[in-house]
Amino acid sequence: MTSLSGLRVIDAATLFAGPSAAMLLGDFGADVIKIEHPRRGDPARGHGAAKDGVGLWWKTLSRNKRAAAVDLSRPEGQAVLRRLVESSDVLVENFRPGTLERWDLAPEDLMAINPRLVVARMTGFGQFGPMAQRPGFGTLAEAMSGFAASTGEPDGPPVLPPLALADGIAGLAMAYAIMVAVQARERTGRGQVIDMAIIEPILALLGPQMTAYKALGVVPQRTGNRSHSNAPRNTYRTRDGRWLAISTSAQSIAERVMTLVGRPDLAAEPWFATGAGRVAHVDELDEAVASWIAERDAEEVIAAFTEAQAAIAPVYDVSDIAEDPQYAALGTFVDLPDEELGTVTLQNVLFRLSDTPGAVRWPGPPLGRHTDEVLREAGHDAEEIAELRRAGVVA
Repeated sequence: MTSLSGLRVIDAATLFAGPSAAMLLGDFGADVIKIEHPRRGDPARGHGAAKDGVGLWWKTLSRNKRAAAVDLSRPEGQAVLRRLVESSDVLVENFRPGTLERWDLAPEDLMAINPRLVVARMTGFGQFGPMAQRPGFGTLAEAMSGFAASTGEPDGPPVLPPLALADGIAGLAMAYAIMVAVQARERTGRGQVIDMAIIEPILALLGPQMTAYKALGVVPQRTGNRSHSNAPRNTYRTRDGRWLAISTSAQSIAERVMTLVGRPDLAAEPWFATGAGRVAHVDELDEAVASWIAERDAEEVIAAFTEAQAAIAPVYDVSDIAEDPQYAALGTFVDLPDEELGTVTLQNVLFRLSDTPGAVRWPGPPLGRHTDEVLREAGHDAEEIAELRRAGVVA
């Protein structure tokens, strides 16, 4: 048995933040029903690389989900959702605030059908406030959170991440929020509404920037690969052209690094005893480390750092990740049969549980692959399903 066996989740969200939360629940056994528009599908199907016209990001994002194509904007589709809610634990949605209410699917209406339902609402800016009605995506959260302002070289422009970073962080946070609400339900017997704004979880991940600003007036500046809190911390190029990353968050590691590169005199300086002191002398520290590494090949540098118990890692691209023995030992990736592509490689579950492990059981399915199955479980007979299909409500 998996951890979340028996938990039924309706994933009526689109793109990345909400669906990634549902994906994480499905990884540990939740029965996730993915609801998509019968003709358009989830736009995430068309994002990123594709093979034979099949989106590969989708294969990960909708893994372990059953795909049902239902038009929720039509009264007949809304009736289908109400039936599904009767036997479900969680509804994940990311429609613009007011949309569910306009469809007579407001949380209070759904919870009148099933008082134990948890309604997880994921939007760019939350359900209220002056920006609530605006379209909101992860890029805007990366901009508004301070992330972009603090990322990049000091003399360069703000830098946005080349991936759905804020969406992914919000998905992780929503999965946690759902489990908190489900646990509370075990005590109260009642579900509740979760209101999550994508602009907030990434803000929390950036640390105490507001605390420091209010206390000291500090506004983080772009520092490239350097850190505001410790040094040396950077990427360094080796003699054979490889890039290596070093972190010295722990004082003992910083001392080992400077001893290794032949500068124990720097480690003996009074200012070296704190991260702030080292940051104040970052140019001197970086030059010492960079010059030592530049005179050696990557293999030699990594071996020396490993022997000295100092923290170092190569800067990988995906081709390096595919060959890395640590990822292989962890089983980080799995190859699965896929009805559209034959075989597809997906990242495995995010963590390993000793007693109730999760698993990637199947990749993201074709549009509407499980519609009939899901509707039958909700109580629709064959004639009703056929009529809904003729009317274009389901596919």
